Amino acid sequence: MSEEQKMDAGWLVFDPDPKTPDFKLPEGAVDAHCHVFGPAPEFPFAPERKYTPCNAGKDQLFALRDHLGFARNVIVQATCHGKDNRAMIDACRAAGERARGIASVGAEITEDDLHEMHAAGVRGVRFNFVKRLVDATPKQVFLDIADKIKPLGWHIVVYFEAADLEELEPFLRQLPTTIVVDHMGRPDVTKGVDHPDFQRFLRLMEENDSIWSKVTCPERLSVEGPPYADVIPYCAEIVSRFPDRVLWGTDWPHPNMKSHMPDDGALVDFIPKIAPNPEHQRKLLVDNPMRLYWA
Repeated sequence: MSEEQKMDAGWLVFDPDPKTPDFKLPEGAVDAHCHVFGPAPEFPFAPERKYTPCNAGKDQLFALRDHLGFARNVIVQATCHGKDNRAMIDACRAAGERARGIASVGAEITEDDLHEMHAAGVRGVRFNFVKRLVDATPKQVFLDIADKIKPLGWHIVVYFEAADLEELEPFLRQLPTTIVVDHMGRPDVTKGVDHPDFQRFLRLMEENDSIWSKVTCPERLSVEGPPYADVIPYCAEIVSRFPDRVLWGTDWPHPNMKSHMPDDGALVDFIPKIAPNPEHQRKLLVDNPMRLYWA
């Protein structure tokens, strides 16, 4: 890795030896939110990136998949690779039917490009509105991309923080596809589930059955730290109210973590705390991702 592609100082590397989960995943379970980083120099990080992570390639991801007991992955394009989707697509192709991808594309994307991605296993695009991670993009660019992907049956993954939802809501209501919200819209878990910010998100899901949510990243949302008890009420509320529109994933290899690095086996053990009902567990981990990504 060249000097300019070395990992940022002070940032943590994923746990190389996660525990074997106590919770046995249902057969066919999908890790519906994970990433690949590089490895550089084969897949260099984007010049415009806001962070430089460690190398974490497809071989390590697939080894983790097997260790934890997942059958499949949904690999989400990470902002450190910008709109260069080669690492993600390479991983999808290597996994065959065991992986799907979410791409990051720009206004210049062509129908031919999209069809090539579809053949590789891509089934959606990600729109990132987290200001510390990406530069602002005009909303019309996103709307034009949405029109291009709609004929393929793709969906849109959106990443934002709770405080920005009020401003984004009119735009989200314009999108013509299924929308999957990353990490419950990043609620501030110190405010409680009754806070207007989280209630606004629940109301949006209630009013629009095309909106799904990933009940993911307790390690990123928690103030208390492991075992992330302060995040449980948020995830559990969404799972119980919208069991047919929820997804779960590890977020491996956990970019931008500075305070601690989670044990991915312990994250799997978090699942029954937010979905104690076996029927809800199966929907969360098997039925919903299979319907969205493999149907």
